[in-house]
Amino acid sequence: MMRAYDELYLDGAMENLGEAFDYAAIACEVDLDLFFSLFVTTGFAERFGAGEPKVIAGLSGTELAIEVLFEGGVMSDFPPARVDYALSAEYWCGWALAYCQWKTARSFAEIRRHVSAREMLELYAPLHEADEDRFVEAIEERIHLPEGPVRLQAQRKLSGLTQRALADKSGVNLRTLQQYESGAKDINKAAAETVLALSRVLGCQMEDLLEYR
Repeated sequence: MMRAYDELYLDGAMENLGEAFDYAAIACEVDLDLFFSLFVTTGFAERFGAGEPKVIAGLSGTELAIEVLFEGGVMSDFPPARVDYALSAEYWCGWALAYCQWKTARSFAEIRRHVSAREMLELYAPLHEADEDRFVEAIEERIHLPEGPVRLQAQRKLSGLTQRALADKSGVNLRTLQQYESGAKDINKAAAETVLALSRVLGCQMEDLLEYR
């Protein structure tokens, strides 16, 4: 398996993503699923996964989080860096996620489509003292679960929105939204403006809502 960057840089990358998750969730009080989504949609996840030196090593974890949150339009005024970030479950979540992405060579976007930050945090209690490969195994198990909801429904649930809330925020008719989620209508045939409106509310790419069965 070809990995994007040498193992020599892995520890630093893990520490930086751990610090980024901790700073965003604890210092900035940003929902961790929202931060994970912004990490992907702002393009920083792709750059991190590709081993871009500036992103995995040139920025501190705190600086990385600030760039993601600023680029994502969530914040423009930031609290000081924390000093005890390595003690938190949020730090462990980012730290283990960086290892998982490097180990499997899956993109962060693919991991996020199957596993939310909230679900990763639930693995902290049983796995934070275990070898990192146990986290990878747990994530891979979730990725390979039998097919569940359509991707629109999965993204909506990741965002914590009800169908009605998504309909109200996006301007997409509630009945139409329900038909996309039930499979009664094919979202792949929806107007581009409809898919764009949904993706903007959900904080994902348009292609994240299309089906590839």
